[in-house]
Amino acid sequence: PKTDIVFLKVHKSASSTVMNILFRFGETHNLTFAFPQGGGFQLYYPHHFLARFVQGFSPQSPQRFNILCHHMRFLQPEVQKVVPSSAVYFSILRNPVQLMESSFVYYKGASAFSRVGSLEEFLSQPYRYYNPASGDRHYARNLITFDFGFNPDGDVSPERVQLMLKAIEASFDFLLISEYFDESMVLLKEMLCWDLDSVVSFPLNTRDSSTKSALPESAVEKLKAWNRLDWEIYTHFNRTFWARIERDIGRERMRREVRALRERQAELARTCLQGTGSVAPKDIKDSSLRPLQHGGARILGYNLKQGLDRELERTCRRLVTPELQYSSLLYKKQFPPPPP
Repeated sequence: PKTDIVFLKVHKSASSTVMNILFRFGETHNLTFAFPQGGGFQLYYPHHFLARFVQGFSPQSPQRFNILCHHMRFLQPEVQKVVPSSAVYFSILRNPVQLMESSFVYYKGASAFSRVGSLEEFLSQPYRYYNPASGDRHYARNLITFDFGFNPDGDVSPERVQLMLKAIEASFDFLLISEYFDESMVLLKEMLCWDLDSVVSFPLNTRDSSTKSALPESAVEKLKAWNRLDWEIYTHFNRTFWARIERDIGRERMRREVRALRERQAELARTCLQGTGSVAPKDIKDSSLRPLQHGGARILGYNLKQGLDRELERTCRRLVTPELQYSSLLYKKQFPPPPP
């Protein structure tokens, strides 16, 4: 199994669920993580990543970390200073239409969104609300492009777009697609030579459907034009995703593997969870399993069954531990506080 990994965590793209998979794998195999300085949760995002943002990094010591997966704005020469040269690079993308709808609710406090009642209102005259000079502009335009390290207000000429796509292809071994999450996990398992249980998961950091709304077709077209760079990245890598599946796995085997993954997840859900799945934040009984609530979104979580034996309780708990709590736990393990 591959143990040196760089995961570019693109916002609002099922990336918290992928991070949980990496946390569990790293913990099980005693791997080291490139944590933000002081145990924070982001690597000085939205600044471009620098190696010195990582706790325990020093230019003098050649120490490398196995897994880099916290939020960052990608800058490969700096990333290469903190991970082994053998590291596998991957990321996950989401359709920019759903991504922006999610961003609008989640980052409602961002300067571009705070004065508008709806995403449609914003899209009807974006420059009235959007300021390219503001420090949080990226939440409102080409968020994928920004996370990959490029300019979200950049030129959309075919030449520029091709350069950007080539640069991403040169840096990343593969990109997953969140709309095809199970197929993505099978591909991940294949590329990293992991076993099935390493890629099972329960969806984390998901919103209650009451805050989701479908956009009319006219708004969707405006949104694609406004996020043109993201749209180009997404459509290109959606194509290469399926091409890679055809080449490396084949449709038939993919169907079998997805079925096995879903059966295993259903079995774990029956074993681990109270009720049928995720619950509203107010209904989560164990406060240590309550995810961070942000913006106008209601982020769901889980309740574990009572009376599980110790080993099973541990497995189940890891599957449903929200990102911030899990990150803190692993940080304390890797950098134990000095004894009092």
